[in-house]
Amino acid sequence: MNHVAKLLVICCALLLAACAAGPRPGDAPTINPEAQAVKDYHIGVDDSIRVAVWQNPDLNVTVPVRPDGKISVPLVGDVEAGGRTPADVAAEIKTRLANFVRDPQVTVIVDQLRSHEYLSRVRVTGAVRTPISVPYRQGMTVLDAVLAAGGTNEFAAADRTELYRKDGKGTRSYAVRLDRILQKGDLSTNYEAQPGDVITVPERAF
Repeated sequence: MNHVAKLLVICCALLLAACAAGPRPGDAPTINPEAQAVKDYHIGVDDSIRVAVWQNPDLNVTVPVRPDGKISVPLVGDVEAGGRTPADVAAEIKTRLANFVRDPQVTVIVDQLRSHEYLSRVRVTGAVRTPISVPYRQGMTVLDAVLAAGGTNEFAAADRTELYRKDGKGTRSYAVRLDRILQKGDLSTNYEAQPGDVITVPERAF
């Protein structure tokens, strides 16, 4: 074997070893806590809102937020709710009800969260049983999302799975060794998910 051939063999061996080692520590995605947490929830279209007026049960109502962003409240009429916090809406209703009720005590509660603004999602595509878009929940991991998609199908190249995440510089991809997670319990690449993540499981090349 000549020197060139030996050099090629060594290079191939090093490349295979690097691939087998999996992603380097610096390749792990970072988590943006601001993207995970909802500090002050802003009401969105299709949310269901419950308005309660203390000691005035006839004024209590549960209503959907209309496409124009408004809700209808007894005595008060239409109130702008879309894009505002429940506390802001309660304050306006209280002010307007004061014309009819002495010192009204108003509570506004989001009864059902339906708006697209709230439902930040994680998507799983490719060679899984059921490609899905699922609502993000605190603590969700790549494995959780894949299992919600029914796991991989028989055509999956699980160890070539990619996690795509947007950051301030655009979209970055991170290698996920899904086969090792599923078959060997190696959780080193079972990254914590973040709203907006896309997990793609490619198919094997036949």
